Amino acid sequence: MIVLGSNSEIAQAFVERVLDGGERFKTLYLFTSTPEVTERFAKHLEVRFMQHSEVVFMDLTQNIDFSKWDYIQSSLLFCATGYLGVGTDEGLYNRKNTEKIVDVNYAKLIPVLNYFAEKMERTRQGNMIVLSSVAGERGRQSNFIYGSAKAGLTAYLSGLRNYLHSKKVHVMTVKPGFMDTKMTEGLPLNPALTASPKQAADGIFRAYKLKKNTVYVLPIWRLIMCVIRNIPEFIFKKMKL
Repeated sequence: MIVLGSNSEIAQAFVERVLDGGERFKTLYLFTSTPEVTERFAKHLEVRFMQHSEVVFMDLTQNIDFSKWDYIQSSLLFCATGYLGVGTDEGLYNRKNTEKIVDVNYAKLIPVLNYFAEKMERTRQGNMIVLSSVAGERGRQSNFIYGSAKAGLTAYLSGLRNYLHSKKVHVMTVKPGFMDTKMTEGLPLNPALTASPKQAADGIFRAYKLKKNTVYVLPIWRLIMCVIRNIPEFIFKKMKL
């Protein structure tokens, strides 16, 4: 199993849910930009599940030497890579903030997903589970830099799913709403609309087994985003969302 963004609480909860379900892997590849932190999770998996893991360095703000990953092969990939950055109220014209949001959520991530998708296409088997965001469904003034990157990712996953279907590789898009994680720490989130990493992992695992195409972590977000997508533009542009 390949895990991109392995320090994400959702990624770690999903890995544990998969292992709790009885699946085991020759090697579980934990991709991370902070190997020293990820090593602790790898040791936890070894002790609790007797699952061998390998920590692999990946920093999407730097150039990547894909040849170093030629030996890595798996039929299951889970991607929780993401960077929220500073919202547009504070960071709209902050170039470094904008570049990192776009790089981590889209520009530098797509070549990585393509790299592993090609490996799965060659073997004609595999599942790719990738976290996008409800923020990508309509640009809103509070976070449209982040939302635009996630919109691009969602469109990419839709096309990749279409392309790989005949190659026996399934691509699932996950759209979390509010999540109780380090990335959203300090934000005023509505508890009724916020999921825990364990809730997310359980829902994603069920969807993975059913080979769903797109899944919202909390079903209420499907309705919320349907409403937001359908607000007429002449009204929407005057709203503070």
